[in-house]
Amino acid sequence: MQARKLGGLSVSAVSLGCFTYGGEDGLAAAIDRALELGVTMLDTSDSYGVGESERLVGRAVKHRRGRVVVATKFGHIRLPGDARPRGVCGRPEYAKQACEASLARLGSETIDLYYLHRVDPEVPIEDTVGAMAELVREGKVRYIGLSEAGPQTIRRAHAVHPLAAVQNEYSLMSRDAEAILPLLRELGIGLVAFSPLGRGLLAGEVQLAENDARRLFPRFKAENLGANLSLAQRLQRLRPDATPAQIALAWVLSRGDDVVAIPGTRRRERVEENVAAAAIQLTSDERVELDRLFPPGAAAGARSFDLAQLGREAPQKR
Repeated sequence: MQARKLGGLSVSAVSLGCFTYGGEDGLAAAIDRALELGVTMLDTSDSYGVGESERLVGRAVKHRRGRVVVATKFGHIRLPGDARPRGVCGRPEYAKQACEASLARLGSETIDLYYLHRVDPEVPIEDTVGAMAELVREGKVRYIGLSEAGPQTIRRAHAVHPLAAVQNEYSLMSRDAEAILPLLRELGIGLVAFSPLGRGLLAGEVQLAENDARRLFPRFKAENLGANLSLAQRLQRLRPDATPAQIALAWVLSRGDDVVAIPGTRRRERVEENVAAAAIQLTSDERVELDRLFPPGAAAGARSFDLAQLGREAPQKR
């Protein structure tokens, strides 16, 4: 497995996202297989399963902690038994409280890479990152990052404390992250691509359980789902020796040696398929063809949703 740099961290080009749609069953086996195959970073959050994913990751790496980079996040609020996001909180005191809770669930003294999961518009980013920098000085966090942040926010945050990574959605279906790549490279920050398979759409098949959080996303609504799944059929015709998911992952990895992909799955066979994508080298002609087949805006429906449109209020920040 090729190693790539996120600031001072060295991680596998294909790592594992530990948010699984429809429950945590099977995730432990998927993690074990990923680590066997050379994956060196596990990406989780305190909001995944409202802390259950962190507990599972902690158990999985307990006896091999020094060989695994553990990344987690805070600031995206969810409630027990409800997969729907309920708001964001980036207050400095909350950052420290959330870190202590994550360390306890992970059973660890240090978090390797700690992200602000979503930027809180009510709190200056300098205040949030300042609190994260204190966690670094205290030895509770090694490196910090942001998720879903824009260029001005990234620059302001990086001025307070160096960012190792910015984690944004990036795939053939969602190419907005390309707008920040030049800035990240100017500042020496790595890009971690979450949902590099379009939350499974680019794998060519989607099965949605009743509690599947993807039902909240416009691209999985009935009026859009069929059109988006048909996009994967274009991948099937491109290269017979690779699956659609492998081609999609190879494309993300081809965007630069400072880009890391974190596809999420709870199936061992999918882990094997995703890891094998790291060995695929796309030709220049294939990359041109993929850009033609998947121009920005090719997907039907917005990539995410607006909390206000779901008729919910963010919780009070304390």
